Amino acid sequence: MQQLVEKIRRLRFSWNNKQLTEADFYRLCRRFRIDVQELPLQTNGFYYCLKGRHFIVIDSRLTGHKKLFVMFHELAHFLMHAPDSGVTANFHGIGKRTRKEIEADAFALCAMLPKSWIEKLLPHEICEHEGISQEMLAERLSIYKNFGI
Repeated sequence: MQQLVEKIRRLRFSWNNKQLTEADFYRLCRRFRIDVQELPLQTNGFYYCLKGRHFIVIDSRLTGHKKLFVMFHELAHFLMHAPDSGVTANFHGIGKRTRKEIEADAFALCAMLPKSWIEKLLPHEICEHEGISQEMLAERLSIYKNFGI
């Protein structure tokens, strides 16, 4: 995990330093030339690469923190797992939780709940004031405890 953290830090954006927003997601997608589409889907979202072009598709019915989580989860696949060539696709919530899925979840949670919040705010403050679910917070706290990020 630390190797991936260093890779992300070299990209120089405020991941895990401040809460990233939907506007940040779209700005990063423009920076990295990722086409984003929102469509009604049977899954929450997916990332794919085709002929050297990168795409993220998000279920248009998602809202709030769930949508933001899926957006950053799919962006993580591009940043951490993008292939050099060929066709690939990663679908959020489909299949078993592989190492890549766990890493993408960790990236998304750190984007939404930065380290400073974990260190300075009480859990109930994060849940009540930010509207974060207890399950999402519990997973984020586990990442902090296990990896220090």
